[in-house]
Amino acid sequence: MKPGTIVYTGKTKKGTDILIRYPLKTDVEEMTLYINTLSNERTFILFQGEQQTLKKEEKYLRSIFTKLRKKIMVKLLVFHDNILIGSSEIEMKEKAEKHVGNFGLSVAKEFRGEGIGTLLMKLVLEKAEKHLPDLKVCVLGVFSDNDFAVSMYQKVGLIPYGRLPNGLKHKDHYVDHIFMYKEMNPIHEKETTPQ
Repeated sequence: MKPGTIVYTGKTKKGTDILIRYPLKTDVEEMTLYINTLSNERTFILFQGEQQTLKKEEKYLRSIFTKLRKKIMVKLLVFHDNILIGSSEIEMKEKAEKHVGNFGLSVAKEFRGEGIGTLLMKLVLEKAEKHLPDLKVCVLGVFSDNDFAVSMYQKVGLIPYGRLPNGLKHKDHYVDHIFMYKEMNPIHEKETTPQ
């Protein structure tokens, strides 16, 4: 999981050239612009208009490199013509939940519907299985009014397991927060012999 390692180059369903790779230190400005643009759009992410400073994004990027080294995170970025257009990660939780990975995914508005999200999700899950030794279960939360995402997640094997009514605020109204999971490296209890 060396910074900048390319994991995919090719075209989307609509013929857009893309490159998917691990982050580099030089990505900080693109990452800041990307999250702030998504936040302004008030799309289906936790940022709903708040703006990230370059300084905060630098700190976040440093934490990514630390987590990559510790094998507790996988983070992939999608670029088109050197512009960041997508991002996905699985980050391990801690303590009694250290076998659980939190999944996140986003794609820039102009590039949605080209299959980037599905491809990115498959690549992140694949890299997570390979590079996150403690990973047993992947979890995510999704806005209930994001039918497209729920359907996409189900296609790659995620299963809904709960719903928090009015758990998220989206564009000034409340929607349910749907929780989904996927077993990655299934946990098998050791058989015990009665003594």
